Amino acid sequence: MTVVTQPDVSVIIGAYEAMPYLVECLASVEAQTIDPARLEVIAVDDGSTDGTGECLEEFAARAPMQVTVIRQKNSGGPSGPRNVGLGKAAGRFVFFLDADDRLGPEALERMVAMADRNGTDVVLGRVEGVNRSAPKSMWGKNLDRADVFTSNIKFTLSAQKLFRRSLLERHGMRFDESLFTGEDALFTLEAYLRADGVSVLSDYTCYYLVGRDDGKHVTKSGSYTLRFDSARALMKLIADMVPAGDKRDLLMVRPFLITLLPQFGPKFLTDSEEVRRHKFELAKPLMDAYWTPGVARRLKVHERLRLHLVAMQRADLLLDVVTFVKAKKQAAAVLEKRGTRLYLIYPHFRSRAAGIPDEMYLADPREARAFEGYREAVANSVPRRALRKARRILRRALPGKRFGAAAA
Repeated sequence: MTVVTQPDVSVIIGAYEAMPYLVECLASVEAQTIDPARLEVIAVDDGSTDGTGECLEEFAARAPMQVTVIRQKNSGGPSGPRNVGLGKAAGRFVFFLDADDRLGPEALERMVAMADRNGTDVVLGRVEGVNRSAPKSMWGKNLDRADVFTSNIKFTLSAQKLFRRSLLERHGMRFDESLFTGEDALFTLEAYLRADGVSVLSDYTCYYLVGRDDGKHVTKSGSYTLRFDSARALMKLIADMVPAGDKRDLLMVRPFLITLLPQFGPKFLTDSEEVRRHKFELAKPLMDAYWTPGVARRLKVHERLRLHLVAMQRADLLLDVVTFVKAKKQAAAVLEKRGTRLYLIYPHFRSRAAGIPDEMYLADPREARAFEGYREAVANSVPRRALRKARRILRRALPGKRFGAAAA
């Protein structure tokens, strides 16, 4: 009698016109060090005409692990095939693998071990880009248990993570098939927020994000209106799941910075007047509902200033700022409050006609530290001088004891 055991991982591959990248993708699955008996593959050919379906069936015939191939009419986006695969999955975990990307050989074995060791519901494996950029800020070190508020994981919301399937089933989680970009961000952020812990595996490259030579990668295509759809859905999810306050503002930075702000970058200068008006119309309800001082203060000056002008519906002033930003000029600086407040002089600073509040130009400490005068002023500020004096007194009173170095 054959004993059927539950696989550890269901690898779900949604594939559309994926040749020749699919060949290396499947080879990376076949090369996994995890026991093939612990693995199943569910591959969904989304109406390809370039041999993708035939390639998947050839792989299924030779692969050492269980492989299910589903061929369907084109659904128009990645959500449909992922949902079909998720509905067929039997593994304790699922991993969504894009057909033009590939896995590191030990990826699945390491990620499953990390999830089991820490009891976490989501594992992020280190990602590297091949002919394209990849997120970097979250890979500083391994994190056994993290969350979306105390780490940078909110800046990697692609679907290529290991998810505990019971988490997804318990909450009925599926990809939103009405979205044609950003659907993975919505799904992944919800998983982060609902998860009993997230692990970050930084010391091994688990995933290679491959840039296609034909430029057909999904994130590079689509109308600007789709980006607003994505921002709207993500902002609503955050507002629905996180009460108003610092934590919500912290998460809102992501859709404002990554999804909304690029619509008001250099491309805005070449947009037609009609498109500019439409972008402002689409942005207005989002700015009215979700743009807060708590979000604004977490952004750099040029980011905050542009979004403030979007909120104020001032396209005329925004054009000047975007032109300045596109030129990549270093903004001049003004030090005030005994040198401890630094303002960056972007267009319309203290223009009575423009009426933009000074705080829109106030550099946060990260930006301000780049200016030598600010560093010197802060180092010689009253609190710092008092701290150094206290340390000198303590050293004299308690010789031989060590105290923190004086601030530079």
